[in-house]
Amino acid sequence: MQTVKMVVTGPFNAGKTEFIRSISEIDVVTTDEGISPTSAEFGTKETTTVAMDFGRITVDDDLVLYLFGTPGQRRFDFMWEILAEGMLGFVVMVDSSKPETFREAKSILETFRAYAPTPYVVAANKQDHPEAWAAEDLRIALRIDDDIKLLPCVATDKESVKNVLLELLYSILEEMEET
Repeated sequence: MQTVKMVVTGPFNAGKTEFIRSISEIDVVTTDEGISPTSAEFGTKETTTVAMDFGRITVDDDLVLYLFGTPGQRRFDFMWEILAEGMLGFVVMVDSSKPETFREAKSILETFRAYAPTPYVVAANKQDHPEAWAAEDLRIALRIDDDIKLLPCVATDKESVKNVLLELLYSILEEMEET
C-alpha cells in the first residue's frame, strides 16, 4: 500500500481544519485551543489550530492519503517545516472573501515552496460567500502562474474538497511518473 502525505496550509481562518474534516474517513485529530481575548484574532472564531490537524482518506486498496493541516497564525509557524517534512504535495487555502489575507497566503505559499519542490494547488475557499473573489481574479491578485492549478472551493462541501485533492493527487502522480 502506498501512502501520500499532503499538507493543507494557509492563513488563519482560511478553512484548513474544515477542509480536512469534510473529507476525512476518521475523526480528525485536532490541536485546537481557545483564542485568547488579547489576540488580534479574538472574535473571529472560537478556536485556532496550534500544532496540526490530521485526517486520512483511503482512495483504494493501494492508496491512502494522509492530510496534515498547519496552524495559520505566524506565532505557530515553527510547526510548518516539521509538518512539511516528507510531504509529496500541498494545498494552499485562501479565504477568497478576505482580500486582506491574500498577502499572507502568498507568503505561506512561497514558504512551503522553499521547504520542498513538490506539486501544489491553490484552493480559493469560501466561494459560497457573496463577497468571494472569483478564482481567476485571485490568480491575478496572488500573481500565480497560469500553469498552477487554482481551484474554486467550499471547504464544507465534500465534493469540492475531493476535487481539490484529486487535482493535487494527479499532479503528484504525474511528477512521480516523470522521475
